[in-house]
Amino acid sequence: MTGQVTATALGDWPGTDPVEAAKAIRGELGTPHLPFLAELPARGVGSDPVGRAASVLTGLWADVQPHGWRLTPRPGGDSRRAAAALASDLNALADVAGAEERSAEGLHVRLLGPVSLMANLSLASGEKALLDHGARRDLADSFAEGLAGFLARVRAAVPGAALTVQIDEPDAARVLAGLVPTSSGYRTLRAVPVHEVRAAWASAVGALRAAGAETAVVHLPAWEAPFAAALEAGADALAVPAPDLTAGQWEALAGAVESGRGVWLGIVPDDGAPGVRTGELAERVVRPWRQLGLPFEALDAVRLTPVGGLSGCTPDEAVRRLARTVTVADAVNQIALG
Repeated sequence: MTGQVTATALGDWPGTDPVEAAKAIRGELGTPHLPFLAELPARGVGSDPVGRAASVLTGLWADVQPHGWRLTPRPGGDSRRAAAALASDLNALADVAGAEERSAEGLHVRLLGPVSLMANLSLASGEKALLDHGARRDLADSFAEGLAGFLARVRAAVPGAALTVQIDEPDAARVLAGLVPTSSGYRTLRAVPVHEVRAAWASAVGALRAAGAETAVVHLPAWEAPFAAALEAGADALAVPAPDLTAGQWEALAGAVESGRGVWLGIVPDDGAPGVRTGELAERVVRPWRQLGLPFEALDAVRLTPVGGLSGCTPDEAVRRLARTVTVADAVNQIALG
């Protein structure tokens, strides 16, 4: 085995203290594992995924209205709150990482992706930005343009760290299938062509590479996940929940690995699987790997994560779940080494 399976998580974290979050995460995920910049949605407006991603946009802003986040022609209180929350998180990360005797080699940051932003941001009319072709184009362009400044700020917080960016797209399959409801909820919005989704991702991935990111990961739910579009857009890896994958999706992931891409597998259940042996969780990775005929040498393409986010549990539970993920990664490596 030339490399090893490593661990990370999907980015969100419980609580409201970014310093304590950074200490806990980096305490569990030292090299070779991948620590991440905590997203703390419990702080409220501006610390949620939509608010954080909107704060990265260039030339576009958003504020919260009764129906959710809405695009605005100028920054308001909510957009300033989102920007301040991100700045606070980066300052806390810089303080914690700067005090370490030996910092981790990499850092993982996540943002809600452009396609899901289109499904969650509204226009002045109250309808989703997804409805309007021009709004979709402007959002994709603004998102890609804002990534350079965002990564520059992250790099300033952790100088020298190899940066991995996770583009979260929980709504991509619904966007492609025409299942996103209108503001009234009585109809659904027309499906967006796959070539447009692929172009939005390609623009983001290209911007990340130009800004010096080492790895671009697209995180998708398993249902109707558009793996091919994400890979064709240039994604270096796909992040998916392992328990929900179909046989066909496992085969698609095997093809991705054979083409040199990475796979992040959500393997530790939401309850941390206290009654399940670590060896059984490891076998849930190794068993399909064997069945697909993939060599153990290729397991270094894999990172393991919890199946879902961590913000819904307590800080202690989140630490235990992170530790369990590291333990499962170690168990997979032991099986692979024989």
